[in-house]
Formats: sequence, structure tokens, C-alpha cells
Amino acid sequence: MPTDAVGLPVRLARPSDLRHLGAIEDAGGALFEALWGDLAGDPLVAPAPSGGSRADQPGFLLVAGDPPVGFAHVLEIDGAAHLEQLAVHPDHGRQGIGAALVRAAMEEARWAGFDRMSLSTYRDVPWNGPFYERLGFVAVADPEPWQRRLRDRERALGLDRHGERILMHARLARQS
Repeated sequence: MPTDAVGLPVRLARPSDLRHLGAIEDAGGALFEALWGDLAGDPLVAPAPSGGSRADQPGFLLVAGDPPVGFAHVLEIDGAAHLEQLAVHPDHGRQGIGAALVRAAMEEARWAGFDRMSLSTYRDVPWNGPFYERLGFVAVADPEPWQRRLRDRERALGLDRHGERILMHARLARQS
């Protein structure tokens, strides 16, 4: 597995890593509050699922660091790879860790036989849509049924009130 810009290893999560994931994700809420103000009671900053509950879902978890300072959670949904969550603790932000995690997740998904990876994110938040565009993701023109259901759930939670959310995907390079 690769390392990020500061040399942290990116690897598949071990059981001992799982206890750190919720706190990493929860710490990221401060970035959204700095952007949009007080989000008390908002589902965007609701307590994160535990690492154990993430590990119980079909897919895989990658972490950066030991102990982890960031993670990528990729779900397998209806035969597709979907980046469900990318989180880097704000104390370790802007060091290339998130990009390394996404690249490693794309490579892991490719080796698992997927030809693309999707995600859902805020189009205009700098560390969301523009960040993923720099990593090769583009807007999904014709969402799959499961992607439409995912967006319906996000709308029902009220996530769209903070800005436009989009589905994106990236094709995963095949080796010759």
C-alpha cells in the first residue's frame, strides 16, 4: 500500500484500528461548522458510526497512520464500489493524507474487480467536490437505481440544505 505526503502508511484497517474511526470522523464536524455556523442537531454532525459497525458492512476500510489519523470506508453496493466516507482528523489535514487514502481505495477497489468507484459529496465545498475532481472523479450523468436511493436518503436527512450534493465517479485503471 502507498504512503501519503507525510509518509504515513495507508493500509487495510486492523481490528485494533476500529476504535479510532468514530473520533476521527466526529472531529471533522468542526470544519463544516466553520463553513456554515452552528450545526447542533444537524445530521451532518451526528455522532459517527463506530468502526465496528463500518467493518461489519460489505466492502473495506483503509487507514492512514498507526494509530490512524484518517480512514476511507468503501462499501460494495449492488456490485459497485462506493466511497461511503473519507475522514482525516483536522489536526492532520492538508498534508496529502486524504488524497493518499482515496488513491489507495481506488487501487484496492480495482484489485477487487471494480471498474469504477462512486461517491456522493457537496459540489462546492473545497474539500469535497473540487478535491475529488482533482483526483479524477466526475459527475455521474445517469445514476444507477441504488445511487438514486442513496441521494433520496440524503435529501430526506436534509443534507441538501447546506448546498448542492452530487454523485461522482472515477474509472479505475486496468493494468495490461
